[in-house]
Amino acid sequence: MPSKLVILISGNGSNLQALIDAIADGVLADTVIALVVSNRKDAYGLERARKANIPTLYHNLVPYGKAHPSADPNTKYSPAARAAYDADLADKVLAILSPPFLSPLTTTQTPIINLHPALPHAYDGANAIPRAYADFQAGRTQRTGIMVHYVVNEVDRGEPIVVKEVEMRKGDSLGDLEERVHAVEHGVLVEAVGVVLAGRGKGGGEDERREGGG
Repeated sequence: MPSKLVILISGNGSNLQALIDAIADGVLADTVIALVVSNRKDAYGLERARKANIPTLYHNLVPYGKAHPSADPNTKYSPAARAAYDADLADKVLAILSPPFLSPLTTTQTPIINLHPALPHAYDGANAIPRAYADFQAGRTQRTGIMVHYVVNEVDRGEPIVVKEVEMRKGDSLGDLEERVHAVEHGVLVEAVGVVLAGRGKGGGEDERREGGG
């Protein structure tokens, strides 16, 4: 049976498209995207999924939270978690995923991963690229990069799967650095998905971490 992926998006879905293309080209063999979930109805990633005949689910966390003030918004995604797919991938995670969402995946040993535009233990959370750029301009750092990591309760602190450094150049604008990061993130994500599917059931140990190629 093919490995099934569930992709969580919030915008353009360019990383989703990279996975769609990698599956179509045979780079990710015997793999299907079973569902694409978005917290924005107008996210172009939903259109990418529809064009590829992939089922979609729209769920806006804000009205759901207002209607259920005592509920954890992430529990809306529990049907996807309970499906116990072979892998559950986060392409720009919709929100910080809380224990009620993550626990069923842990129980079924279903990995969930996320691409974060920073090196491990650097610039956790939002606005990682602007923060790295500001530190570079101030002389506080000379390096940044991208990692794909397993998702855990602590934001961006899960075990790295693939890590790739991205060059920071004197005279760069923020846009220059962002463009350089985005130019390599698709390949890093596809590589990481391959690593996870090849090592299904290892639980994200140190032996699965590798430096990104290319």
